[in-house]
Amino acid sequence: MNDELIAQLGDSLFESLRTRKTQAPLTDNYPNITIDDAYRISLHLLQRRLSEGERIIGKKIGVTSEAVMSMLNVRQPDFGFMTDAMRHDGNMPISKLLIQPRAEGELAFILKQNLMGPGVTNDDVLAATEAVVPCFEVVDSRIDDWKIKIQDTVADNASCGLFTINEAAAVDPKKFDLANCEMIVSKNGSVISTGRGHAAMGNPINCVTWLANTLGHYGIGLTAGDVVLSGSLVPLEPVKPGDVMTVHVTGIGECCVNFT
Repeated sequence: MNDELIAQLGDSLFESLRTRKTQAPLTDNYPNITIDDAYRISLHLLQRRLSEGERIIGKKIGVTSEAVMSMLNVRQPDFGFMTDAMRHDGNMPISKLLIQPRAEGELAFILKQNLMGPGVTNDDVLAATEAVVPCFEVVDSRIDDWKIKIQDTVADNASCGLFTINEAAAVDPKKFDLANCEMIVSKNGSVISTGRGHAAMGNPINCVTWLANTLGHYGIGLTAGDVVLSGSLVPLEPVKPGDVMTVHVTGIGECCVNFT
């Protein structure tokens, strides 16, 4: 794809984001779009957001577990950028900002050192991580009815929506078995799903290592202070205003959110 078309599609997704109106899958109109094309579109979309005053505060990995792969029919992970406008604590105004939101329980890594791929190892990730905390990401899609292929979600900033973390519930990942940690997600007082750390590419640490090395392919690094969302351990759950959800991670703590 040429630069003009990349910009046009990025502008279209930005308009969908701001007007909260979905559009047809990009892959319907451009069946030959590549993943590299999609990441270029995503970067243009990001620049539109930054031009309005948002700033990058982290990155996310998406589609890391079998549960999410099966729900979305997407069979490989992707990445997106998190900005300060996406972070909310306690109350999350999905009715004002999102179109077709779905919540997922995750672990977020808070970095204290830069990481730049290629060649990043799990040991490098552990050394660069200040803490791991429980997290809710609420994904959203600007594509009609979530009818996405990998190129659609990549172009749409990995279907980013909003997120919240509980920094008070933090552990040192070097002292905690992230692969076997148990996650329990409740909605309106009832448990709706459970999962373990190994659901995300075998270990959430593997996810962050994959992200650092994949970003390096595009000349992008992870930065000290970044919040890195490492991928869902449980299925996505549609949410609406009035819902209350809690994610509890055994040995770490919990994160709660009220949807408004």
